[in-house]
Amino acid sequence: MDFSLIPALVIFATVSSVTPGPNNMMLLASGVNFGFMRTIPHMLGIGVGFTIMVAAVGLGLGEVFRVFPQVQTALKIAGVIYMLWLAWKIGNSGPVGEGDARGRPMTFLGAAAFQWVNPKAWLMAITAVSTYTNGHSVIGALVVAAAFGAVNLPCVSVWALFGTGLRSILGDAGRVKIFNWAMAALLIVSLYPIIKAA
Repeated sequence: MDFSLIPALVIFATVSSVTPGPNNMMLLASGVNFGFMRTIPHMLGIGVGFTIMVAAVGLGLGEVFRVFPQVQTALKIAGVIYMLWLAWKIGNSGPVGEGDARGRPMTFLGAAAFQWVNPKAWLMAITAVSTYTNGHSVIGALVVAAAFGAVNLPCVSVWALFGTGLRSILGDAGRVKIFNWAMAALLIVSLYPIIKAA
């Protein structure tokens, strides 16, 4: 790996981690519905799950997709179905303050596992590995994974904090319902590039 590319890699990792996508839309909704503290396992799951995923892609999983494109297609289909289900769950969340009646925030393991069916996560991982490493370099794969691991949590935390800040504004049941359905719609819209490319 060309270590002079590390600053560019960190910028790429930061920008791709902080921009809107399925993870960040769900964290925004979780911040509104559950608050920051209850969203921490979700944030940590994203960071750890995605870092492991980037390392796996860098260590050769991307080659599996080239040899067996039907595996990638199956993951895309599973990801779309799962994200539609998540959009339904977000849209049907109740108002702030209803406690367990509105469900529970995503768990650490659930968020980590979600990365494997998250189309934006796959695109980010494959792009980073193919751009910033030289072939199947173990050191390169680990450096790319470490860069994402370092910047991911601060980046996704912004979305959970923003959602938490909206809790007081969205205390009204009607406003929360509109917000939740808007977040569900944005999650569905985030699928467009994947469905279009299929």
